Formats: sequence, structure tokens, C-alpha cells
Amino acid sequence: MEDFLIGLSTAMMTQNLLACLAGVFLGTAIGVIPGIGALAAISLLLPVTFAMDPTTGIVMLAGVYYGAEYGGSTASILLNLPGTPSNAITCLDGYPMAQKGEAGVALFMTTIASFVGGSIGILVLSALTPAIVKVGMAFGAVEYFAIIVFCFVAVATIGGSDPKKNFVMVALGALLGTVGLDIYDGAERYSFGSHNLIDGLSLVPVAMGLFGLSEIIMSIRDGEQRHMRHKISFKSMLPSAQQWKRSFWPMLRGAASGCFFG
Repeated sequence: MEDFLIGLSTAMMTQNLLACLAGVFLGTAIGVIPGIGALAAISLLLPVTFAMDPTTGIVMLAGVYYGAEYGGSTASILLNLPGTPSNAITCLDGYPMAQKGEAGVALFMTTIASFVGGSIGILVLSALTPAIVKVGMAFGAVEYFAIIVFCFVAVATIGGSDPKKNFVMVALGALLGTVGLDIYDGAERYSFGSHNLIDGLSLVPVAMGLFGLSEIIMSIRDGEQRHMRHKISFKSMLPSAQQWKRSFWPMLRGAASGCFFG
């Protein structure tokens, strides 16, 4: 508890709060750009922290990471282009809401959900780190395989109304995941002699291809009829009481599942 209070007092120092604010602003601005991601944002802004105090630099980079992860949701909702890999799922619900004129509500609820999930994750991580480390160190190949199978089954069964299509997409995703070097013997798999495929397929270009390319093609096909002209005002961003009620438990479930798998 003493270490937690020391860390909290350090984080609440004026220079650290300002560094965090600057990091969140810059990270959000970079995260809106599809395809860059949080790690690239940290890499771009890392030289800025060289002249800072180490603690202040870490706080700023943490702000950059959270800002980039949140900023990626803006492109997912408005453009159907995931800014970061974690925002790919936001395209499934956020962009249809934007097409119906509810882009403001989607952006607002994403902000609240990001804050709630991030806050719960930080509290759980701070309180349960010693126990989590022991459990994580005990994980072996069997446990990892069980989690992977569980994820596959979960995606295939709850991902939509047609389980067959879900299983096909899961199998296709697993097949794409095998591209690159084998982690055990270093053998190349499905690289077809191309050095660009040795490191495997990154999730960002794959997600951008699945969501963004289809959106670009449909925009070209439909022309002006597909362009959204809804203006986003502060009033339009406020959810209704029914939307708050429907979103409360999904926020908590998302935070709980994120803490578990994270």
C-alpha cells in the first residue's frame, strides 16, 4: 500500500500531469491516422523524452499509448478504418451507428468505455500484480493451447447468426497467422520466397484491408450517395437513458474480460 501511495503522489506531480496531458494529446492525434498504432506512436515520440526526467518520460509515453489506443476508435467509427488493431472490433458497431447519424453517441460512449475499462484495468493490475505474476509464470503450452481453443470457440459461436461462416473466418485467421518463420525451428511458412512475409502478417494491414478496402470500393461505387453529412454537435453526443442502460453492463463485462486476458 505504501508503494502504491508513493507512485500515486509521484504521478500527481504538476510536471508529470502536464507530460501525461501532452502525451495523451499527441497519442490521440497519431492514433487517428489508420495503420500507425500505439507502438509506432511511442517510437515516434520517444526522442522527445530524452531530455526529461525518467519518471516524467515514462508518464508521457504511457499517455501516448493510451491516447493512441483511444484515437484509433475515431477512425474506426467515422471512416471504418481501424487506427489500431484493438479498434478493429469498433468498426463492427461504431461505423453502422455513424451511418445512422449516431456518430456523436458512438464517439462519446467509446470515450466513457475506454475510461472505465482503463481505470478498472489499472486498479486490478496495481492490486493483483503479485498474484497475477505467479499465475502467469505457471502457464505452459497446455494452458496457452486451452486459451486459444477457448477464443476460437467463443468467436465462432457468438460472432454472429451463422456458426459455419464464423468457423470459416476463424480458420482463415488461423491460416493467415501461420505465415512467417516457425518459432521453433525457424523454417519459413507460406512466405513464397518473399522477404516481406518472413515476419508474418501484421494485424494492422490485415484489418485495414478487411474493413478499409471494402469501404473504399463501396464509396467509389456509390459515389456521393454514400457520403455522410451528419453534423456532430455536443448535444448529439449525449446518449439517451436507454442507451446508458444498454451500455452499462457491456462496459463492465468488457473491462472484466480485458483484465482476465490481459
